[in-house]
Amino acid sequence: MSSNTADGPIISGKDLRVQYGHREILHGINFDVQAEETIVILGGSGSGKSTLLRTMVGLEKPTSGAVWVGGTNLAQASAAEIDEVRKKIGLSFQGGALIGSMTVGENVALPLREHTKLEASTIEVMVRIKLQQVGLLKFQHFMPSQLSGGMKKRAALARAMAMDPEILFFDEPSAGLDPIVAAGIDNLILNLKKALAVTIVVVTHELASAFLIADRIIVLDAGHIVAMAPTEELRQSTHPRIQQFLNRVADSDAGDEVDQLQLFTERI
Repeated sequence: MSSNTADGPIISGKDLRVQYGHREILHGINFDVQAEETIVILGGSGSGKSTLLRTMVGLEKPTSGAVWVGGTNLAQASAAEIDEVRKKIGLSFQGGALIGSMTVGENVALPLREHTKLEASTIEVMVRIKLQQVGLLKFQHFMPSQLSGGMKKRAALARAMAMDPEILFFDEPSAGLDPIVAAGIDNLILNLKKALAVTIVVVTHELASAFLIADRIIVLDAGHIVAMAPTEELRQSTHPRIQQFLNRVADSDAGDEVDQLQLFTERI
């Protein structure tokens, strides 16, 4: 299920729909992400941004339409093909998802031990390089429980970078962090953007982070893309829903807005 992406987008969604039971979450959306671009997917709770992220990394199968990642249509790909795609991407989970019984270094080394035949000495060097990139070299032998929230985020990022991925995905990188630590994570993403030839996709609801790190922003609202534009163009949008979001104006009636995490939990 491959396609030549040399001159095209590295990620692409075509009429992408995702449905859970009778509830459709993504309603036939279309988007492209260019190689080495930083895209932020912005939206509130229930907008569909977490579902979109899960679909782009192969954790969720589209109900219809297509999502191409690195030349592979994940809607039609076999399990083996999806595994090959995952070797080219790195995902930094919202809560870090570090394995508590392993040291920080062991967490970072895990993808290399699972998916490569590198010598232990080579893996050790690569782990130190990744930890140096996120400012955690001195904490290689610490346990996750000994780290602060921001340090756990950095360790998760080091693990996501272990395989030198073509695409880095961040799920709410600033969630649960105080403003100063969150700013540090934003700066880290900016530094990686400058230093590495990598495509970055960030899911967030944090406006300040979005406008700082993005080349373009995709705004999702109730499973629809209401804007896909460079940051300055988005600031000038007159779309009422975007203006409401940018100016933090509450809905007059919240309706039956469903939090995505709750929706995932109900499905398990």
